Amino acid sequence: MTNLIPEKKGSSVMPNIDPIIHIDKQLCTGCRRCASVCPVDAITGEAGTPQSIDAHRCVICGQCIQACTAYAAESEPSLASRAEKLRQRGQVSSVREPLFAAYSTGHGLELKEALADPKRHKVVQCAPVIRVSLAEEFGLPFGTLTPGKMAAALRRLNFDRVYDTNFGADVTIMEEGSELIGRVMSGERLPMFTSCCPAWVKHAETTAPQLLEHLSSCKSPMQMIGALVKTYSAEVDGVDPADILSVAVMPCTCKKFEAGREEMNVDGHQEVDLVITTRELAQLIKDKGIDFINLPDEPFDSPLGKYSGAGTIFGATGGVMEAAIRTGYELMTHESIPNLQLDFIRGDEGIRTAAVQIGDLELKVAMVAGLKYVSSILEQVAEGTCPYHFIEVMACPEGCVSGGGQPKLLLETQRKSAYQARKSSIYRHDANQKVRKSHENPAIIKLYKDFLGEPLGHASHHLLHTKFISRSAKEELS
Repeated sequence: MTNLIPEKKGSSVMPNIDPIIHIDKQLCTGCRRCASVCPVDAITGEAGTPQSIDAHRCVICGQCIQACTAYAAESEPSLASRAEKLRQRGQVSSVREPLFAAYSTGHGLELKEALADPKRHKVVQCAPVIRVSLAEEFGLPFGTLTPGKMAAALRRLNFDRVYDTNFGADVTIMEEGSELIGRVMSGERLPMFTSCCPAWVKHAETTAPQLLEHLSSCKSPMQMIGALVKTYSAEVDGVDPADILSVAVMPCTCKKFEAGREEMNVDGHQEVDLVITTRELAQLIKDKGIDFINLPDEPFDSPLGKYSGAGTIFGATGGVMEAAIRTGYELMTHESIPNLQLDFIRGDEGIRTAAVQIGDLELKVAMVAGLKYVSSILEQVAEGTCPYHFIEVMACPEGCVSGGGQPKLLLETQRKSAYQARKSSIYRHDANQKVRKSHENPAIIKLYKDFLGEPLGHASHHLLHTKFISRSAKEELS
């Protein structure tokens, strides 16, 4: 397994990791359930024989992992083989759950060793949906909301700072919303696509590189937090960025790929050194013997831990769009948005469209939940007939709540109710926040006042924006 953690102070960007998603041919029965949920037809093989993954086509969304039912149980007679498989998969040796044929490269074992290093300043961020799904791994009902217990557990794992990707979501809205307003006013490079979902970005780079100028240049909330951890937060804490271990807990297996992209660095430092999934965090908590259910609620740390309700809804399909409209409406009209809860944006798998009146502008938007639905939109953009200004694309069926790194649902009948419970919990968390618009988050206002200056300014462009590259097969062969 590729080591992602810089071993020497000041070391440069770590290499990308690939392929991340694997199928264990010793365990695969060839049932092809994985192939049936793959949105890009990256899984090949005859029924009844072990399957293979086309790494070039694969978007690393991990839906095959969620669907896989072929496994080796803990009671498998060859325990030595099981121990070796755990090591190969990057999992801690205490894991007791079945080993399924489809799996992602893990980093729990690597992180456990790094957390024991007293010389490192260890910083972690958590995606919006981890707090509505982590408790499922400890036997609590679907969608149980536990942000305070999660923060407490992370401190007991030996992290020095516990930050929140929700803060990065608020920063994203400031940058992406400003970018959208600029494009709408100029009429250039429309429609604009969101760029928060790394699986969608990889798919666009692979199948539609000629349309990449339509993607927002914003990094994802995870990468924005990573950049701020090694600059703004490092300044606040008086820590050398080279001494920081930046970790992210994500519902998404493709975030491991995103963190390893060469362009995701700031001043020579990898922005996010390690990514673990929701399941990997639960395994580390169990490995440490932490009584998660009885932990007290603890707050996130400042300055990157205060978030708005808009930041938290990023975890559901339509959430980025709803958060952007809350802020975009007020920045463009200088009036309060009449209703914060935009039910017409919310929904399930598939394509939803809407028209939003913002002053004199009728903003036309589309939300794509599930990568298999995006091809018709891409065809419209290529033909110049796409009617929308702003398009949100999430690769997984209902956004991050259904990510490949989320708790595995062993019964297909549980899937819909689990997704619905996680989404309801996210929206309830938003409704209970005092601040529900990104531009009104006091910590965001302070960030721009003290450090960034203004959205789309020089510092923002240096730290928070990026470029995407073609990954077409033709160019890779040339």
